[in-house]
Amino acid sequence: MLNFMKKSRFSQGGAIEFIIVGLGNPGKQYENTRHNAGFLALDRIAEKANTDIKRIKYKGLVGEGTLSGKRVLLLKPSTFMNLSGQSVQEAMNFYKLPPERVLILFDDINLPPGKLRIRRKGSDGGHNGR
Repeated sequence: MLNFMKKSRFSQGGAIEFIIVGLGNPGKQYENTRHNAGFLALDRIAEKANTDIKRIKYKGLVGEGTLSGKRVLLLKPSTFMNLSGQSVQEAMNFYKLPPERVLILFDDINLPPGKLRIRRKGSDGGHNGR
């Protein structure tokens, strides 16, 4: 588990310091597919923290809370994968956060299921559309 997620507890109050984005595609046909790994991971973080991601804002669904003492915005863009940057950019602009304060969770077809990789830059990870 990532260090900043250990002993996480969500609560209200304070300015947003980080955005955690779970990428996926809206719609029942994508609901439990590997392509929606970002949505599923974000749901798991919110579930364990007893927080909901259901307010509509920044072209997506959001929830707010505190994770290891840091205020975070949990964001699930409602756009399809190719347009998710619009949602992320709106949230980043609103909170005036630089890219290093944004964590993106998504599936990478070049990694086996269950494998996690954290990096600052990279390719599209096999995403070529919906």
